Amino acid sequence: MRARQLTEPLVFTDLLGREHSGKPGDYLVETSDGIRRITSRALFEDIYVPLAHDSLASSAVGVQKAPTSADLDRRAASAATASRLRATA
Repeated sequence: MRARQLTEPLVFTDLLGREHSGKPGDYLVETSDGIRRITSRALFEDIYVPLAHDSLASSAVGVQKAPTSADLDRRAASAATASRLRATA
């Protein structure tokens, strides 16, 4: 998920024909599958935690992603190795 804080009013119509509008301070949010929506500043800042600025702009907010299958494989291998070490100790 990526988000950018609006600096000016924005109005757009999504692919389903729904109109979205936001004012300065609100956030334009784009999900990983490309769906865009506008979230009020209060709601956005209550729900999401900024991790780091990215290349979009200084006001861009990163949101932590779910682990990939490679991450999960590495964690499982590490846990299995630790388990074997404890069993032989």
